[in-house]
Amino acid sequence: MKTPIYDFLASFAEGDPVRLHMPGHKGVGKLGERFDITEVSGADSLYGADGIIKESEDIASELFGSRTYYSTEGSSLSIRAMLHLAAVYARSRGIRPRVLAGRNAHKVFISAAALIDFDIEWLGCEESYLTCSVSAEDIRARLSCSGEPVSAVYLTSPDYLGNTVNIKEIAEACHDFGVLLLVDNAHGAYLKFLPESLHPIDLGADMCADSAHKTLPVLTGGAYLHISNSLPTFFHENAKSALSLYGSTSPSYLILASLDLANNSISRERIAATCELARSLKERLFALGFELSGDEPLKITLCPKSYGYLGTELSALLEAEGIFPEFADPDNIVFMLSERTGEWELSRLCEVLSALPRRSPIADCSPRLSLPERVMSPREAIYSPSESISLPEAEGRILAAVSVGCPPAVPIVVSGERIDRGAIRAMEYYGIERLSVVKEEL
Repeated sequence: MKTPIYDFLASFAEGDPVRLHMPGHKGVGKLGERFDITEVSGADSLYGADGIIKESEDIASELFGSRTYYSTEGSSLSIRAMLHLAAVYARSRGIRPRVLAGRNAHKVFISAAALIDFDIEWLGCEESYLTCSVSAEDIRARLSCSGEPVSAVYLTSPDYLGNTVNIKEIAEACHDFGVLLLVDNAHGAYLKFLPESLHPIDLGADMCADSAHKTLPVLTGGAYLHISNSLPTFFHENAKSALSLYGSTSPSYLILASLDLANNSISRERIAATCELARSLKERLFALGFELSGDEPLKITLCPKSYGYLGTELSALLEAEGIFPEFADPDNIVFMLSERTGEWELSRLCEVLSALPRRSPIADCSPRLSLPERVMSPREAIYSPSESISLPEAEGRILAAVSVGCPPAVPIVVSGERIDRGAIRAMEYYGIERLSVVKEEL
């Protein structure tokens, strides 16, 4: 398979060019700078691609069975672009854009709502702020009784803890109501390359965003926007303008080259082998007495309280042994694998976990959550004057900007909602100390 972007960069660098253009390192350095260029002649332009970038994106499109576009700013850019497309399409049909969304949405969804100005109707998450176990029946029920037309359903699958929803059945439900299905598939780019694809596009989603860098051999920031071939031409014709509206005019050619190379280097055999290693490790950990959650093949999520450890405590113990998890909170510890994860790494993880003495279970549970009162739209709240206050002062105030870090970047309270006592308890539990709130009138 051809790698047009990489081939151009290699040829350009080997020509020993006089670089009287950006960037300022002039091709000199220890980080691959000789391949880091700007839009010189022949290098194409990401948002007006008609040369090597278009050729590479066409190859990716064939690989994924969709119309696939590159992002060098992660799936955050792809998410904003697909929500923009859905909103403009709704307005073109005389519909106020309204999105029925899983509450465990990444904070970029909230900022997109503020930028694009669409309404949100939440699907609540009772079990955890990180998980939203929604079914096709749930979607049908909400769409059939929604007071206003819903233009799109937006779900996160897989979520940060490795839980997936039945995209195939949910897509059928959405399409029965003439509603688009959008999927934040940031953690699941590799799902396309399983022996039987579980990628959202293959399961019926209309658009989805993949963080290629999370599970494929791609540099951080490399991502895809996938648009189903079954959608009207409007979406394909306007995809680049939507991406350019929210993206930098200086996309990284190093990231573009890594996306280009991935088209030729993703190994279905290695992915299948790593899935088998992960399955085997999960069985061994379960036999040791660890509680596991999630059904994603290349993610291992432990719930270590039943083994006597907090997730954060277990993370510190592992880091002391040179093992670095993806994420930990009091209830969970998450390990993300890829085709480049080998047997040695998983054997080492199993060795360290096996050596830990089992302790009495930790009985306390994470706080139960309920949907807070919505006082303002995210757009109104984010664009209002705000102030930063300590968490104990925040009860009764309205959240302004969502400031939770990544990982997991999933807000407990959304911009425009009133911070109640339950939310305070939850944020205390997860170690949140300060909040940005809307300034009160004097």
